[in-house]
Amino acid sequence: MPLTAPPFLRSPPFPWMANDIAAVSTAGASTLADPTALVAAIREARVGGAFWVREQDPWRRSDEVMAARPSDDSAIIAWIVGGKVIDRAGTPVAEDVLRGAALDRLAAAAYRDPYDGGSIDAMAAVSILAGWRRMIDQNRPIASATGMAGWKRDAIAQFLWNGGDLRFTSPQRALDGDGAVAYWPSRVPGGFAAAAAARQIEAWPIEDGFLRSNGLGAECRPPMSILVDRTGGIYFDPGRPSELETILATHDFDPLLLERARALREAIVSSRIGKYGVDIASPPPHDLPENRRAILAIGQVDDDLSVVHGGAGLAGNTEFLGRVRAEEPDAFIMYRPHPDVVAGLRRGRVADPVAAGLADRMIVGGSLLDLVERADGVHVLSSLTGFEALLRERPVTVHGSPFYAGWGLTRDLVAQPSRRSRVLSLDALVAGALILAPRYRDPVTELPCEPELLVRRLAQTPSPRSTLITGFRRAFGATRRTLAAAGERL
Repeated sequence: MPLTAPPFLRSPPFPWMANDIAAVSTAGASTLADPTALVAAIREARVGGAFWVREQDPWRRSDEVMAARPSDDSAIIAWIVGGKVIDRAGTPVAEDVLRGAALDRLAAAAYRDPYDGGSIDAMAAVSILAGWRRMIDQNRPIASATGMAGWKRDAIAQFLWNGGDLRFTSPQRALDGDGAVAYWPSRVPGGFAAAAAARQIEAWPIEDGFLRSNGLGAECRPPMSILVDRTGGIYFDPGRPSELETILATHDFDPLLLERARALREAIVSSRIGKYGVDIASPPPHDLPENRRAILAIGQVDDDLSVVHGGAGLAGNTEFLGRVRAEEPDAFIMYRPHPDVVAGLRRGRVADPVAAGLADRMIVGGSLLDLVERADGVHVLSSLTGFEALLRERPVTVHGSPFYAGWGLTRDLVAQPSRRSRVLSLDALVAGALILAPRYRDPVTELPCEPELLVRRLAQTPSPRSTLITGFRRAFGATRRTLAAAGERL
């Protein structure tokens, strides 16, 4: 049939993206390879029609509808879910009429991949729309966001889009409103979550995802992935359950998901991708001694919330290094400070760990992943590098309580939460931490996407691009480093 209405399978009107770029369908025609399977997939995903409309989701009122034509969105949705369709005269419309109208409407469009513009089939379009629907549904309760730095608000608005406008406001005003509040934990007053609970307001913390961006967050590069914890916990705080921890503790990781996780892990490793993009290989500054166990100790930002909450009470990098030396007295210890600390943008500088006997070598530049792969073991407090080492199947010793400890994959030096009583495979950990829990956006189109696409995009752009704001942050960090070094010499 000629296309006289918008395609039934169509994209939401993402406010930051032109409709022709975001479109999963255009005027044209398609052959439906397996109509029965396609309809079943649409029914499960609940996509088609204006499914993103916040107050009038057509899938919520589909048991019995009155429709002008059997090809209307409302009639097709009602038929798909097994509802009843009545014409304007009050007469029920026959099921074979509805089926024919629905399949004609689905075939009266050409389907496209919004990420690269290529042709896809209707089933692939349903898969893309299903991911977008999940994100929109998860975001529907959110009324406002607070504690978001100005330079990342555009990205956060994309992650939290729910079919309407997101209001950025102060912490106090957020608590005076209705609906859930999304907040950045390190940028709201202490006690914010408790105040929200006292007012019976859901407060959902947000944190960077584990495949974050191409370049440092401290250089004001917006995130390409985040975690929104709808339980009110957060993955770096072992003091209470988090959404990620609950997924790892309870999810049924089926074989298809585990195979997807394995393929994703292999793509990350082969592309040399870490939290801040591609880790470009570089020759090590010195050879490692052949007669000693080589240990890589990973420094962190002293006041990072993952250290404050998941650091098992350690005061900072100096104390952490002392414990690494106590655990590995005969090892050759390489100390790798955090890049934000090296850049002079965050706290955590250790003056001279080699002179203090805490490390045999401090390695600032070069490839972190080269060091991970060359080391006989990796010691971390709560650093994500421990997770990245696990992806590469390296032995990891944990001094704190990061999200990946306690599942039988790490050597844990402190007691982990009793909630983590399950033994996980590495691919189950990857499935929970990189597929099920985070949200991703495509750095090219800025559309919500799956992690596999982000990995491909990061692999295609190994070097981060500089902007005015990243240049300013680098200059600011260089000034701080100079002042810190001058203070040590006095």
